[in-house]
Amino acid sequence: MESTRGPGKSQNLANVATIVVSVLLSVVLVKVFLLPQPSPAPNLAQPRVGMNLGQSLPGIDWAKNKRTLVLALSTQCHFCTESAPFFQRIQKETAKNLKMVAVLPQAVRDGHRYLEGVGVRVDDVRQAQLSEIGVTGTPTLLLVNGKGTVADVWQGKLQPDQEAAVLEVLKKVAP
Repeated sequence: MESTRGPGKSQNLANVATIVVSVLLSVVLVKVFLLPQPSPAPNLAQPRVGMNLGQSLPGIDWAKNKRTLVLALSTQCHFCTESAPFFQRIQKETAKNLKMVAVLPQAVRDGHRYLEGVGVRVDDVRQAQLSEIGVTGTPTLLLVNGKGTVADVWQGKLQPDQEAAVLEVLKKVAP
């Protein structure tokens, strides 16, 4: 005698599970491959010409300095260490018409120790989160005018021709 029963409970459960997984997989595939992806928001924190550092780095007398080169560095950045000879050259060739301020996320004493260890002399060392001055990578150089406004920006370890171009700009006497 044949059974007139339909599929068992386990068969029904397996069918439902297969349908649920298929629907979820379809939703994921449609989302990933067919719907447009939102573009990432532009990073507005990037250092840029025209931004003012007066609020971000209080206590620096921008007007007295006339031109200040802000070195955004980190004691843990090997590109900063590799750039130390260039920073030494900047200090040597522009000392009379340019103040240099190093800004690091590490404590001021650690910043002093690091700069001393790589042979870079600056007029001031400050501790700040680099994102507060718009810096997302080190080293970054910011040339700041007497009003605290960024006049030029250079990011990363510079090539020799880029270093020469930076020195040209930095050797100019402030107006």
